[in-house]
Amino acid sequence: MTYLLDTSAVLAHVRGEPGAERVQRLFVEKDVSLLLCSVSLAELARRLRALGATPDEAWDRAVAYGQLVDEVVSVDEEVARESDRLSRRATARLPLVDALIAATAHTRKAVLVHRDTHIRLIPADLLAQLDLAAAPVP
Repeated sequence: MTYLLDTSAVLAHVRGEPGAERVQRLFVEKDVSLLLCSVSLAELARRLRALGATPDEAWDRAVAYGQLVDEVVSVDEEVARESDRLSRRATARLPLVDALIAATAHTRKAVLVHRDTHIRLIPADLLAQLDLAAAPVP
């Protein structure tokens, strides 16, 4: 199974928030391929700086997470087009970064792992989701 970690899932892991243990299990489960969208690196570094990390610490930590996954997926024209389609189908305004991350998961046929209320705006028939804020997953 292929999973793409949203920035919110990585932050849950970093901060030990609810869902962190599920993310940790994904890092060690066999037959799991983990992806991260390239824009999550910037988003993660920005959030870590807001939480008090220096710019170098924040970027180093973001890069370290990029090294834990099987692939950091760059945004290309296919992802950009899919992000537009997902944004149009969302039930309310979907921020661009969230749309790009969701589109990356969709184009890679990955389950998007998140704790993001914006991602919940995307209909389930368009995007496979593992919502870490929902009922605990055994």
